Amino acid sequence: MDPQPRPGIMDIAPYKGGEARIEGIERPLRLASNENPFGASPAAVAAYHAAAAELHRYPDGGAARLRAAIGRAHGLDPERIVCGAGSDELLTLLVRGYAGPGDEVVVSRHGFLIYPIAARSAGATPVEAPEHGLKADVDALLACVTQRTRLVLIANPSNPTGSYLSAVEVDRLRKGLPDHVLLVLDAAYAEYVTEADYDPGTAFVTRHAAVVMTRTFSKAYGLASLRLGWALAPAAIVDVLNRLRGPFNVPGPTQAAGIAALDDQQFIQTCRTHNRLWRGWLAEALGAIGLVTHPSVCNFLLVEFPQDTDRNAAAALAWLKSRGVLVRGMGAYKLPGCLRITIGTEVEMRETATALADFMKR
Repeated sequence: MDPQPRPGIMDIAPYKGGEARIEGIERPLRLASNENPFGASPAAVAAYHAAAAELHRYPDGGAARLRAAIGRAHGLDPERIVCGAGSDELLTLLVRGYAGPGDEVVVSRHGFLIYPIAARSAGATPVEAPEHGLKADVDALLACVTQRTRLVLIANPSNPTGSYLSAVEVDRLRKGLPDHVLLVLDAAYAEYVTEADYDPGTAFVTRHAAVVMTRTFSKAYGLASLRLGWALAPAAIVDVLNRLRGPFNVPGPTQAAGIAALDDQQFIQTCRTHNRLWRGWLAEALGAIGLVTHPSVCNFLLVEFPQDTDRNAAAALAWLKSRGVLVRGMGAYKLPGCLRITIGTEVEMRETATALADFMKR
């Protein structure tokens, strides 16, 4: 008999990233994956190139200098930080470390697709809590918790909706959970949030033994290709993650680029300012042609289209692609009437708005 995978593995729908190419178009507008339109900090690029001289050396398995740099940038204890190959790796390791067959992992209905994949890969069952107004619902999440619940995974702010839970709401969620349930706050888009009532999770990890915050360098820092993320966790959970992760899970050049990126906060501020300006501009431009843009604190907009077949989301996706613009369809996120559009450069935003205006009046 041929080797058979463990039960449940074949129930996993493979994750598919946003499209990056259009046949016949050399340089399409890539607005499908929430990448930083300015790329990475020049300092990070230079550090990455400089590290090429050490490619024959194993990297620091504990990423000590990188953890120290993260600690300096955010005022955190480096001993409470674990680095990974993107926050995806850390999220998967957290589920593996704390859930298995017979256990449940609670997620929000329109949450990041990696969450149910991580649950099923560990043999656990993802349990989907309904949302209210395209926003995670604390009461609905708590209602899904049973004796079998081991983790609650929440993107805050949320991809793909762009909404967020305030610190008060997160506090209510944590207080409503049993102490044995691990609350994981995925703050991949935290650098873009400017709202005063938001906390990425730092305060909660500091005062609670069952909260973890994950972050990434893929979005605002523009290092998506290098796969670099980090988690802030209580000491006992740090110990678990270090036992599960690969011994050299973050390459040396990646660590060097991450350190340099953290030192260039002016670059991040420039990206944040640009994002806020053009997110608002695009929302206004699309609203003027009859499209619904849902409120977002991230570097993307969730855009809702009419239901008629001539102007629905699927037709708009095809139209934009014909115009050389790649955005993300939301069917996999149970939002088939919507598209997610990354905030790009001024030129990209103007071209996208023009293409959608032409689509709506055709």
